[in-house]
Amino acid sequence: MTRPTLLIFTKAPRIGASKTRLAADAGRGTARRMSRALTAHTIRQSQHPAWRTRLLVDPPSEIRSTLGGLWPAHIERRAQRGRGLGARLTNAMKEAPHGAVIFIGTDAPGLTRAMILRCIQHLKHDGAVFGPARDGGFWLFGLSHSLRDPSVFEGVRWSSPHAMEDVCSNLPSQAKVSLLPQLIDIDTWADWQLYKKQYSR
Repeated sequence: MTRPTLLIFTKAPRIGASKTRLAADAGRGTARRMSRALTAHTIRQSQHPAWRTRLLVDPPSEIRSTLGGLWPAHIERRAQRGRGLGARLTNAMKEAPHGAVIFIGTDAPGLTRAMILRCIQHLKHDGAVFGPARDGGFWLFGLSHSLRDPSVFEGVRWSSPHAMEDVCSNLPSQAKVSLLPQLIDIDTWADWQLYKKQYSR
């Protein structure tokens, strides 16, 4: 099996430009610090010889920046291209090397390297893998090479409880779908409080 490509969609943690919903409750400074911490955690978990990693960065003007080491210089990066999330995911998929692709963001503090390895194991046998988020979206989406088609992201109701359902319905009827554990995406202060409560048990 050709090594999969892990595509990490990341935003520069700028005050007023990232984590705006979190900033509305927690303050812009706190939101920026949390954005940096979540991004750093995701990138730490993304290092493994079983896959290649590519950062999809926004804004494009930061393509050559390391943001003080937050985006390591040794990780390949490309600018996010397209209007809307569906277009950006599609363009990243088209530009990825041959093989399976795995999409993640930087909002899930529960993400582990072991979960990505589990995804890869599923992709050896199955067509698609979802890491469901509590809000109806997903924190990970993996596709085998044979299912890499732009139609998978068409007509998806992003940022809604139907996002994962919509992507799943775009897959061919014969595609095998596997699920990873449900995680909490940190979009709001309430999400962060829920995450802390869940992992303090």
